[in-house]
Amino acid sequence: MKKPVPANLTFASTWTRVSTRFLPFADAATVELPLKRLLRLSLFQVSVGMALALLIGTLNRVMIVELHVPAWLVGAMVSAPLVFAPFRALVGFKSDTHKSFLGWRRVPYIWFGSMLQFGGLAIMPFALILLSGDSLQPPIVGQVGAALAFLLVGAGLHTTQTVGLALATDLAPVESQPRVVALMCSMLLVGMAVSAVIYGLLLRDFSQLRLIQVIQGSAIVTMALNIAALWKQEARDPARTSHELPTPSFRESWETFSHRSHAKRRLVALGLGTVAFSMQDILLEPFGGEVLKLPVASTTALTAALAFGGLAGFVIAARALVRGVDPYRMAAYGAVVGIAAFSGVIMCAPMQSAGLFALSVALIGVGSGLFGHCTLTAAMSMAPKAQIGLALGVWGAVQATAAGGAIAISGLLRDGIASLAASGALGSALVGPATGYTVVYHLELGLLFATLVAIGPLVRNAFDQHDDAGEHAQDVAWPNLQSMNLREEVAQ
Repeated sequence: MKKPVPANLTFASTWTRVSTRFLPFADAATVELPLKRLLRLSLFQVSVGMALALLIGTLNRVMIVELHVPAWLVGAMVSAPLVFAPFRALVGFKSDTHKSFLGWRRVPYIWFGSMLQFGGLAIMPFALILLSGDSLQPPIVGQVGAALAFLLVGAGLHTTQTVGLALATDLAPVESQPRVVALMCSMLLVGMAVSAVIYGLLLRDFSQLRLIQVIQGSAIVTMALNIAALWKQEARDPARTSHELPTPSFRESWETFSHRSHAKRRLVALGLGTVAFSMQDILLEPFGGEVLKLPVASTTALTAALAFGGLAGFVIAARALVRGVDPYRMAAYGAVVGIAAFSGVIMCAPMQSAGLFALSVALIGVGSGLFGHCTLTAAMSMAPKAQIGLALGVWGAVQATAAGGAIAISGLLRDGIASLAASGALGSALVGPATGYTVVYHLELGLLFATLVAIGPLVRNAFDQHDDAGEHAQDVAWPNLQSMNLREEVAQ
C-alpha cells in the first residue's frame, strides 16, 4: 500500500512549482541581495510611509476636528517638511563623500535621519496639545513646538529615504535595479496604507492621552524598523571613506552632474510630470462627492483604486525595464496613460458616470506609477557610481518639491475658479461645482503634454550612445547604460 504524502510536503512541492512571475517582487532577489535581506532593507520605506500617513492624513483631521486648530495653521504645519526637500541633493552628496574611520558612508546618515524622525514624533503630541490652546502657555509656545516637531520629522524622512535608496542602489546589481525600485515604491505604499488603518483604529476613541501614546508609539516603531533595515547591510570599507582621499566640493560635483547629457532636461521632465500627476491628490475625493454626489464610502474607496493602480504601474514598469525597454520611453507611456485618465475624469461631470470616474482614477494611479518608477530607475542607473547619492537626492528634491507645490497650487486654483464661477463672472454656462475642478484637470492635461515634449529627446538620447573611438551609434538595452556612462567618464 502506497504511503500517503504529508499535506505540508504536498503544499511545499506545489509552491516551489509556482513561477516567480506570479510572486510579486520575488524575482528582485539576487545572489548578492537575497530576498530576505532586500525585504529587510525596504523597511525604511515602511517607516517613511508611516510618517507620511500620520502627517498628511491622521494629524490633518485630528488637528482640525478634535483639537480645533485653525485650518490655515494646519496647512502650514503639514507643509513644513517640504522645507527640507531641496536639501535632499546635499544629503545625497554628503553620503557619497562621507569620511569615516569606521568605513561606512550610508549608515550614519540613515541613523541620524531616524533619530530626527524619532525626536520629532516624540515631542509632537505635546506640541499639538499646546497648539490647540489647552494650556496656560501663550499660543506662540505651541506654534513653535509644533513647527519644530514637523520640521524634525520632515528632515528625518527626507534624509532616510534619500540615503536608503542610495544604499539599495549600492547593493543591487544593475540588472535587478528596476525590480528593486518597484519593491521600494510598493513598500512605501504599504507603509502608508497599513499605518493609516491602524491609526484610524487606535484613535477611534480620541483622547489627548491616546494621541500621546499613538504618536510616541510611532516613534518607537520608526526606530525599530530602521534599525532592522540597517542591520548588517553596508559593509565596512575604511579605504573608501579614508580622510586622505580628495573630496570634491558640492559645487564641483553639481557642475559635473549638471553638465551630463540632458541632465537639466531630465529634471524639467520629472518636475512637469510630477506636478501633472500630483495636482489631483486633494481634489479627486471632493470631486466625487460634490460633483458626482457619491457617498463617503465610495469616495474613500477611490484612494484604494489609486493605490492599486500605482502598484500595477510599478509591476508593469519593472517587467518592461528588465526586458531592456528604455526607462524614459516607459515614462512617456505613463504620461500618455495619464492623458487618457484625466480626459476620462473631465468627461465624468457631464456624463455623471461613477463607473468612468473609478476607471479613470485607477488609470491615474497606473500612469503615475509608470512615470515615477521609470524616472527613479533612470536616476539610479544613469548616475556614475561616485554620484549615486547626489543623483537620487536631486531626483527626490525635485519630486518632493514639485508634488508639494502642485498640491498647494491646485487647492488655491480650484477655490479661486469656483468662486468666480459661482459669482457668474465666467458666464452662466460655467456656473456649477465642476468648473473649479475641471480647470485644474485641464491644466494637468496640458502639463502632461509638456512632459511628453520634454521626454522626447531623452528617449532618443538613451539609444544614441557614442564611444571616443568615433564609432557609429548603437542601440543598447537599458541595463548597459550605466557601464557605458562609466566608460565615458574614464575616457574624459
